[in-house]
Amino acid sequence: MVGIALLLSLYRLLRGPSVPDRILALDTLYVNTIAALILFGMQLRSVVYFEAALVIAMLGFVGTVMLSKYVLRRDIVE
Repeated sequence: MVGIALLLSLYRLLRGPSVPDRILALDTLYVNTIAALILFGMQLRSVVYFEAALVIAMLGFVGTVMLSKYVLRRDIVE
Protein backbone atom coordinates (compact mmCIF):
# COMPACT_ATOMS: atom_id res chain seq x y z
CA MET A 1 0.00 0.00 0.00
CA VAL A 2 2.85 2.39 0.77
CA GLY A 3 4.37 1.61 -2.63
CA ILE A 4 1.10 2.46 -4.36
CA ALA A 5 0.91 5.70 -2.38
CA LEU A 6 4.47 6.52 -3.49
CA LEU A 7 3.59 5.94 -7.13
CA LEU A 8 0.42 8.03 -6.91
CA SER A 9 2.32 10.88 -5.24
CA LEU A 10 4.99 10.71 -7.91
CA TYR A 11 2.33 10.82 -10.62
CA ARG A 12 0.74 13.93 -9.06
CA LEU A 13 4.18 15.51 -8.72
CA LEU A 14 4.91 15.04 -12.41
CA ARG A 15 1.43 15.77 -13.78
CA GLY A 16 0.05 18.23 -11.23
CA PRO A 17 -2.06 20.93 -12.80
CA SER A 18 -0.61 23.72 -10.66
CA VAL A 19 2.46 24.51 -8.59
CA PRO A 20 0.69 24.22 -5.18
CA ASP A 21 -0.54 20.76 -6.19
CA ARG A 22 3.01 19.74 -7.00
CA ILE A 23 4.31 21.09 -3.68
CA LEU A 24 1.64 19.12 -1.83
CA ALA A 25 2.54 16.02 -3.83
CA LEU A 26 6.20 16.47 -2.92
CA ASP A 27 5.29 16.76 0.75
CA THR A 28 3.16 13.64 0.48
CA LEU A 29 6.04 11.86 -1.24
CA TYR A 30 8.29 12.72 1.71
CA VAL A 31 5.76 11.30 4.17
CA ASN A 32 5.31 8.12 2.14
CA THR A 33 9.07 7.66 1.86
CA ILE A 34 9.41 8.04 5.62
CA ALA A 35 6.69 5.42 6.14
CA ALA A 36 8.41 3.02 3.73
CA LEU A 37 11.77 3.47 5.46
CA ILE A 38 10.30 2.91 8.91
CA LEU A 39 8.49 -0.23 7.78
CA PHE A 40 11.63 -1.51 6.08
CA GLY A 41 13.67 -0.77 9.22
CA MET A 42 11.15 -2.61 11.38
CA GLN A 43 11.32 -5.62 9.10
CA LEU A 44 15.13 -5.74 9.11
CA ARG A 45 15.44 -4.64 12.76
CA SER A 46 17.98 -1.97 11.86
CA VAL A 47 18.28 1.49 13.38
CA VAL A 48 19.91 2.99 10.28
CA TYR A 49 16.57 3.25 8.45
CA PHE A 50 15.01 5.18 11.33
CA GLU A 51 17.85 7.69 11.22
CA ALA A 52 17.46 8.04 7.45
CA ALA A 53 13.73 8.63 7.92
CA LEU A 54 14.48 11.35 10.47
CA VAL A 55 16.87 13.10 8.07
CA ILE A 56 14.32 12.92 5.24
CA ALA A 57 11.65 14.34 7.57
CA MET A 58 13.82 17.32 8.46
CA LEU A 59 14.83 18.00 4.86
CA GLY A 60 11.25 17.54 3.70
CA PHE A 61 9.93 20.09 6.15
CA VAL A 62 12.56 22.68 5.24
CA GLY A 63 12.07 22.03 1.53
CA THR A 64 8.30 22.41 1.74
CA VAL A 65 8.58 25.67 3.68
CA MET A 66 11.10 27.09 1.21
CA LEU A 67 9.03 26.13 -1.83
CA SER A 68 5.89 27.58 -0.28
CA LYS A 69 7.66 30.86 0.49
CA TYR A 70 8.97 30.97 -3.05
CA VAL A 71 5.51 30.44 -4.54
CA LEU A 72 3.96 33.13 -2.33
CA ARG A 73 6.63 35.83 -2.55
CA ARG A 74 8.99 34.78 -5.37
CA ASP A 75 11.79 35.28 -2.87
CA ILE A 76 13.22 32.67 -0.50
CA VAL A 77 15.53 34.79 1.68
CA GLU A 78 13.88 37.16 4.13
